[in-house]
Parts: sequence; structure tokens; C-alpha cells
Amino acid sequence: MLTLECPYCGVMADETELSPGGEAHLKRFGPGSEDADFEGYLFLRENPRGVHFERWRHAYGCGKWFLAARDTTTLQVFGTYAAQTTEPPASIVDEIRGTKPGFSWRDLFKPA
Repeated sequence: MLTLECPYCGVMADETELSPGGEAHLKRFGPGSEDADFEGYLFLRENPRGVHFERWRHAYGCGKWFLAARDTTTLQVFGTYAAQTTEPPASIVDEIRGTKPGFSWRDLFKPA
């Protein structure tokens, strides 16, 4: 079972207490944007195997949204951090590099 620590209230919550919110660090397109941009945001996702950054909500706890870095193949959690953060904290990137040398989180978010 997936267990994540809420960075706001500090509770170690299993996935039954959380609500998934999809991929993190995406540029969001809404009203007034080009159709192709909105289509890309809504439908064209990578669904990576390996390191992934996700949005989660502590639904049955404090109710706040946060971000998590984890490996989708092993379920290893590298860490969680505030939703308002624009890029992963250095401590999380360093932990990922400990198991995946040469990892660069920016490589995951290159424009197509």
C-alpha cells in the first residue's frame, strides 16, 4: 500500500486517506487558450515508468493539496512537499539521484 507523509500536518497517510490529483508541475491551459494547447494539457500525457511527480490531497485529514515524488515501478516514495512549490526541493532531487544517478527532474518536463 502506498503511504505518503502530508507535509502540512505531518501525518503518514495511506492511499485510502488520500485523493490523487494527477501529474504535478504541468503548465495548465484554460479558457482563452488555443485548442491545441488545451488538448495537450488535458489528454497528451507521458504516463512515465520510473520517477514521477504527482498531486495528492489529504482528503480525510487536513484537506490540503501537496506534491509527491515517487517511482511508479517500485512505489518508492522520495518525498512530499507543498503544492505551491514550483520545483522539487533539492533534498528530494538528491534522494532520487541516490538511486538513479544522473537524474534531472527538468528532463521530465521538456516541451514536446
